[in-house]
Amino acid sequence: MILPNTFLESPIAHRGLHDRAQGRPENSIEAITAAIEAGYGIEIDLQLSSDGVPMVFHDYDLGRLTGRQGAVARHSAKELGAIPLLDGEHGIPTLADVLNLVDGRTPLLIEMKDQDGAMGPNTGPLEQATAQVLASYSGPVAVMSFNPFSMREFAKAAPTLPIGLTTSDWKPEDWPTIPARRCAELATLSDVVDVSAAFVSHDVADLTNPAILALKKKGLPILCWTVTSPEQEAQARRVADNITFEGYAA
Repeated sequence: MILPNTFLESPIAHRGLHDRAQGRPENSIEAITAAIEAGYGIEIDLQLSSDGVPMVFHDYDLGRLTGRQGAVARHSAKELGAIPLLDGEHGIPTLADVLNLVDGRTPLLIEMKDQDGAMGPNTGPLEQATAQVLASYSGPVAVMSFNPFSMREFAKAAPTLPIGLTTSDWKPEDWPTIPARRCAELATLSDVVDVSAAFVSHDVADLTNPAILALKKKGLPILCWTVTSPEQEAQARRVADNITFEGYAA
């Protein structure tokens, strides 16, 4: 599948247009609403609840974003929805909640967080559950993951939706929970071709990576994460076709 041009037209708000000081926690209803109103695209993250529901939440643990202890995966969707995000007024939303809110008004870039633990093949439940939720959604949506196995699984479940890989230089010191051998495999970016990715979203600090420049030369759309200033945006756009941003008005 080809990435729709709409994903290249407006900057993409990382985890929504979040600002806790303004009552808009990341991946919250408030942050997503603000991004829609500002005319930005939206990037969100998915974790899986204990009862198999895709939840819009970045971390594996509840602590940083809610002040509660425990893993997201050990709580049901109902329990997670009742846990308020710090500095916000709403609980953790489901993917279905966000789709109902966005309703096709802006592009939605969805990152599935690795469920294997080491970017390996232990994937499937989150991918299948996400495909099921997205089956009835008609707005512009694309799905990505750092884990290529995740995208292979998702493509089987939702073959008509564009998939991509979230990528970096994969230096082992930046990924202490991932085996060094696996980091070396991922760093080649060969999986981009292997999974028939429609795009990549690459680390903004590594956009001059020869593998990225080669993919761009072949016409693959290059997104990047995460831009945090106008100066960094100007530099990133020398390579990237669009940016994911936070902390300023892109």
